[in-house]
Amino acid sequence: MEQAIQLFDKLSRCAEDAPEWQELYDDFVGRLVMLETGKTAPEVGTPFPLLMLPDQKGRYHSLEALYADGPLVISFNRGGWCPYCVHELESWRDAMPELESAGGKLVVIVGEVSGRNDALADLMRDKATILSDVDHGAALGLGLAFYAGPELIARYYECGLDLSDIYGSYSGILPIPATFVVDQQGLVQFAFVDPDFRVRAEPSDVIEVVKRLAH
Repeated sequence: MEQAIQLFDKLSRCAEDAPEWQELYDDFVGRLVMLETGKTAPEVGTPFPLLMLPDQKGRYHSLEALYADGPLVISFNRGGWCPYCVHELESWRDAMPELESAGGKLVVIVGEVSGRNDALADLMRDKATILSDVDHGAALGLGLAFYAGPELIARYYECGLDLSDIYGSYSGILPIPATFVVDQQGLVQFAFVDPDFRVRAEPSDVIEVVKRLAH
């Protein structure tokens, strides 16, 4: 459980380092919970929708082809601008040898544009497939996206984070970070969807699911 503890500690410290944001985040997450955001996302035992998305070099990949020869971990991510997402990806990067040994692959799906996915590929040392979800089309289709609201958008902008520039759209849409494991038949075997972006699936727990599928 060392890997899981490391990620939990990173996310906890991330919240502690920005206490001035936590009340706004609490209110924001409370609204999402009230609206049941993420409740229609794919569930365990259901087929994961067939998606075909481009990587950072414009090459299209189908999820069906990626899970054809082994379990696929699919991570929907807000992007490199989000410290919680960076901590999660760093933990996955460190866990990649164990995931690969178990026969699994990792796909990160993110809506960032203008070359930002190149930075994510570098962060992951090219061990994961980074796919671009332009205008959050895939996230919206899976029930994993929502309108951030003017208050949060304005606060981000005041801090130098222009979501319209990051995502190439003025929609104000943000994705819910989520993690799935899909088996070779395209069925969801693990699903972690929490509207509180400060909480993430532990890589060690996810890898245990991949190991069970390999045996």
